[in-house]
Amino acid sequence: MRVVFALTMREIITRYGRHNIGFAWLFAEPMLFTVGIAALWNLLHETGQGHEINVTAFAVTSYSTVLVWRNTIGRCTLAVEPNAALLFHRNVRVIDLFFARITLEIVGTTLSMLVLTSTLIAIGIIDPPADVLNMAAGWVLLCWYSAALGLLIGGLCEYSELVERLWHPISYFQLPVSGAFVMASWLPPNLRDIAMLFPAPNCVELFRYGYFGSQITPYYDVPYTIMVCAFLTWIGLAVVRDVSTRVEH
Repeated sequence: MRVVFALTMREIITRYGRHNIGFAWLFAEPMLFTVGIAALWNLLHETGQGHEINVTAFAVTSYSTVLVWRNTIGRCTLAVEPNAALLFHRNVRVIDLFFARITLEIVGTTLSMLVLTSTLIAIGIIDPPADVLNMAAGWVLLCWYSAALGLLIGGLCEYSELVERLWHPISYFQLPVSGAFVMASWLPPNLRDIAMLFPAPNCVELFRYGYFGSQITPYYDVPYTIMVCAFLTWIGLAVVRDVSTRVEH
């Protein structure tokens, strides 16, 4: 834990520096993105198929979830090569490099979501959540999915640079099935069944249900999501372990 904490602090200083607002960009940056998307959606005033829900709340609960998996997985794609010199320290392992970046991104996006949501609730733009526990459960599952896929994609990038180059377009193709911009209840049943095979929309639906409550009709399968996340974690850890052996040799 001390090693991961040290690597995380080093990552903060390297990425954000010691000047201006420094590490506050950790949560200020994703917060600005979310505010921009919320403002744009308010101008368009379209939430889809006539559903009467708060546009700002929908934007905040949507784009915040995108930032979790996009930032976490994206930062893991180049976790080892720029920090390879740190591996000469006996206590630093390859998996620590991944854990540090995963921790930094999840903490940053979580702080951003909490600060932005609390501020909007305090000034009366959005209502308080209907069920905080469901929101927390959905968020934790989404963070787990992001961390597991981060380990997997980040590990595979060490075998070939092609994986890193392919992930960026793949991440854009994942947006339509991420559940962030379209609720499952808005989809036709055949498309909904396909979308819910992915873990992300299950997490987002639970997170959004925790906020909106009875205003929406959620679709999610927690046991299935846990099973997929556990499988991705196992595969990701196995890949990182093999990468560690390759790096040592």
